Amino acid sequence: MAGLTDKNLKIAKTIKLYVGGKFPRTESGRCFPIYVQGSKGASKEVYANQCQASRKDLRGAVEVAKKTVSTWESATAYLRGQILYRMAEMAEGKRGEFADILIQTMGYSPKDADLAVDDMVSSFVYYAGFTDKYQQVIGAVNPVSGPHHNFTCTEPVGVVGLIASDDFDLGELIDNIASIICSGNTLVVLLDEKSSAILAPLAEVFATSDLPGGVVNLLTGFVGELLPHFITHMEIQSISYQRDNKTELKDLQFGAVDNMKRVVPRLKSKRSLENILNHIELKTVWHPIGV
Repeated sequence: MAGLTDKNLKIAKTIKLYVGGKFPRTESGRCFPIYVQGSKGASKEVYANQCQASRKDLRGAVEVAKKTVSTWESATAYLRGQILYRMAEMAEGKRGEFADILIQTMGYSPKDADLAVDDMVSSFVYYAGFTDKYQQVIGAVNPVSGPHHNFTCTEPVGVVGLIASDDFDLGELIDNIASIICSGNTLVVLLDEKSSAILAPLAEVFATSDLPGGVVNLLTGFVGELLPHFITHMEIQSISYQRDNKTELKDLQFGAVDNMKRVVPRLKSKRSLENILNHIELKTVWHPIGV
């Protein structure tokens, strides 16, 4: 900021959470610094101060996500696809901002940062095209004996918790998010401290894409603190665990038994129909025919 001091020091940003379409600070008042990454690793220069989410912030995000499920699920598949495509447009418009964060806080080269943004946009577009097609691919009319039609239909599981990977990959993160919400689920995402700065432009993409507030909620904080509360929260129906920590995954799988959560381990590939199917339910409907 020009003219701030004789040394022209910059004011470090304060990156807030994104919950219910708004940008609240954490109720605990806590934050942690994000440092600029130099050629030799983290420097002493603070890029931003990042809000550190608490258990209460998590509960609030889940409550908002639960209230929004019916609205998002009842939206037409066409509309959900249009909104996801709008996300791709808005992300492309913020290409420079995304690339700057990847370069300054994660040590990407300009070329790698540009490729990462391409990957992000591709994931948005891929799932935008799938919102009204995956039902036809996996739905069925089942042969039954008797005067009935028997259909298999899809429906979302509801509120999903996403524990983002500690090995940050922007395209992978967007693949996780888009594959979950394209079918009508709502989402609470936990970004760890290494990748938390990406929340700022990503939240703005969601906020300006006609996405109903509460469909995607972004929290930043420490996984060790918040993962137990993801496990025990009764309103989270499914958890996508994208880290490689086997101990955490084991604890998550054991804890999920108490409230029958579905636990989805790290995705095998990007932009896949399987990634959508991980968070849907199959419903069988019987309809009488004849007299």
